[in-house]
Amino acid sequence: MKKQTAAIHTKYDRADAYGALAVPIYNNVSFEFADAQQMSDVFCNRVKAPDYARIANPTVTNFEQRVRALTGASHVTAFCSGMAAISNALLAVVEQGKNIVTSRHLFGNTLALISGTLLRLGVKPRLRDLTDLEAVEKAIDEQTACVFLEIVTNPQLEVADLQALAAIAHSKGVPLIVDSTVIPFTETSLHELGVDVEVVSSTKYLSGGGTSLGGLVIDYGTFPAINQRIKYDLLINLGAYMSPQTAYMQTLGLETLDVRYQRQASNALALAEVLREIKGIERVNYIGLPENPFHELAVRQFGPTAGAMLTIDLASRDDCFRFLNNLKLIHRATNLFDSRTLAIHPASTIFGLFPERQLVQMDVRQTTIRLSVGLEAVDDLLADIENALKNI
Repeated sequence: MKKQTAAIHTKYDRADAYGALAVPIYNNVSFEFADAQQMSDVFCNRVKAPDYARIANPTVTNFEQRVRALTGASHVTAFCSGMAAISNALLAVVEQGKNIVTSRHLFGNTLALISGTLLRLGVKPRLRDLTDLEAVEKAIDEQTACVFLEIVTNPQLEVADLQALAAIAHSKGVPLIVDSTVIPFTETSLHELGVDVEVVSSTKYLSGGGTSLGGLVIDYGTFPAINQRIKYDLLINLGAYMSPQTAYMQTLGLETLDVRYQRQASNALALAEVLREIKGIERVNYIGLPENPFHELAVRQFGPTAGAMLTIDLASRDDCFRFLNNLKLIHRATNLFDSRTLAIHPASTIFGLFPERQLVQMDVRQTTIRLSVGLEAVDDLLADIENALKNI
């Protein structure tokens, strides 16, 4: 089956008692066993069945199975947020004294996790330019736990060569773990480029309109210890499993992901093409534009679509604030890939607690507005942007 068909028709391994086409929400905690031996077999992983809803739930398992069918992954684990997915993926490979080779060009909380939370636990960040392959190779040593990056950075929209990074990491026996949220896994096969583990904020495209928080760890099984650590240590002991209500909503979102994404990506490209000609906009950054320095690499890695995130730069921070205040249709809100178009000033919000010196190092500009493009008519979005620019 093609991916858009598999998203809808991948069967759950147990038929519903009433023949429901959509797997119901199993909104319960406990599951009864036929006898003591079956209970022991399930708890000790000799038989595959749910034992306790903090660890396994039929509604969540169905969601995980559909994602596995779409990605070809060996294992998929669903978490309560994208940050929970990132945290669990990294905790599966690190220990005291280890280091993570990564970039300063990371989402604010991800950078804070690696440079703050994990550093307090004795795990050191090695922040490098991941587009400089020589620097990456020099940074990896016997204590390196993984190379980690976002496939399209937020909000810088930097793209690194995944195949080259994978070759370097694997030559040193190190996994390549990526946050692939910006381009859906229905659009590309990152494992073919050498990626070992993907983490995804399913809050974004999958939720289908900002309905629910969730995250996924998509493990291709090339480093088996990672899934073992997640399933039999972190999932049990940290308690960050996805809720059945979220899994139900995001399964519905998965079924319409392809059609929604294609519209959002085409809207983003159309908007970017027009915005670069509009007076008052100093710069448009979108990897779908042919003049973008990462365009050729992005097409090779991700295919013809370039996601639904772009940025514009205005003359000053004050102009950015006035622009945001003048918007009537586009929402002033954080999140990505909602059905609605959203705008935010990253430097004063997502990165608002970082000192200016660090913002410069991360290439987070005071003049940048991030747009997450939704499903609206492009003409309506353009009219709102033009009107907001007139009054700054």
